[in-house]
Amino acid sequence: MSELSAKAEKLDAADELAAKRGEFVLDEVVYLDGNSLGALPANVPGQVSDVVLRQWGSLRIRSWEESGWWTAPERIGDRIAPLVGAAAGQIVVGDSTSVNVFKALVAAVRMAGEGRDEIVVDATTFPTDGYIAESAARMTGCTLRPVQPSQVPGVLGPRTAAVLLNHVDYRTGRLHDLPSLTAAVHAAGAYIVWDLCHSAGALPVGLDEHGVDLAVGCTYKYLNGGPGSPAYLYVRRDLQPRFDSPLPGWNSHAEPFGMRGDYEPASGALRGRVGTPDILSMLALEAALDVWEDVSIESVRAKSLALTDFFLECVGEYVPQGRVESLTPAAHEERGSQVALRCDDAGTVMKRLIERGVVGDFRAPDVLRFGFTPLYVGFADVERAARVLGEVVGGS
Repeated sequence: MSELSAKAEKLDAADELAAKRGEFVLDEVVYLDGNSLGALPANVPGQVSDVVLRQWGSLRIRSWEESGWWTAPERIGDRIAPLVGAAAGQIVVGDSTSVNVFKALVAAVRMAGEGRDEIVVDATTFPTDGYIAESAARMTGCTLRPVQPSQVPGVLGPRTAAVLLNHVDYRTGRLHDLPSLTAAVHAAGAYIVWDLCHSAGALPVGLDEHGVDLAVGCTYKYLNGGPGSPAYLYVRRDLQPRFDSPLPGWNSHAEPFGMRGDYEPASGALRGRVGTPDILSMLALEAALDVWEDVSIESVRAKSLALTDFFLECVGEYVPQGRVESLTPAAHEERGSQVALRCDDAGTVMKRLIERGVVGDFRAPDVLRFGFTPLYVGFADVERAARVLGEVVGGS
């Protein structure tokens, strides 16, 4: 046994989250793509079967009340809330991340009011966030100003209406400073919208603690909700009476079954709802969240940092010098739960890794991404992934 293999064995033996691995459907593959699609929690198939066969098959329309379908968006939102540092009653689940970014950004501009006609957006953002921001700017008569997150404080001013930022950069894994950037936006009198897709379920967020205005996120990555599982929208409690959604729907009406011609928004986080909830995927997500019942996000963060530290150590040992370069910051306060490595022939390398049972992903033109989900990734997985990577890029 190599020195690193022995170290991995000791780290796994001391891992307080190791038992969680048994709550997922896994195989012999080293799965390091949970930052794109989380693994399947073992209890989900049984729950989905009950939803389909009993709730839908037998109870049919009665399930809107008897099975709690109608209240699912808020109920599941309250289960996500502790994972992002929010009190109950501020998160509603439904729609896609893109739709929720649109709702939040337009609502932020509307709250900012007259005289504020500029939207600042993360220039390195996931493309869809940029597309949505550009469209929202055109629709609200705002100017769009893309900048690096670190440059945001320097461009804020009396014309700034809203700022849209990613908590973790999807490509490099860099963790941005949510507390200080939120404070800077507030000091300028503007509103902040955070995209939590790559941080929720991987590290503490602290939405309430840091006074975040609005936030959105997906649930199919570190929350393991399944492909296409619904996203969520956070609206800080004191802002809810002023939240003016650009997508009012019957589900967010104060009297949804009144079928009135005029729109009167519901109170609270329900204002973020639009149309009929996607019940099958929503209840699969609810079942998936059971794995979090006895887990603290702080313990997840501690293991995440230990996993990524160990991976970088193993890469340094196994991978020939000069073949890869880490794009992910070494400093813990600047790192999410993934490691991105620049590699000249990254596309081919990732295909070969997958063929050998190590699954990460590739981002053009030259980035290998490895996501570390602490609930089911172990230190032996990390050592094996780095060893195989070294063999692949070294020609073995």
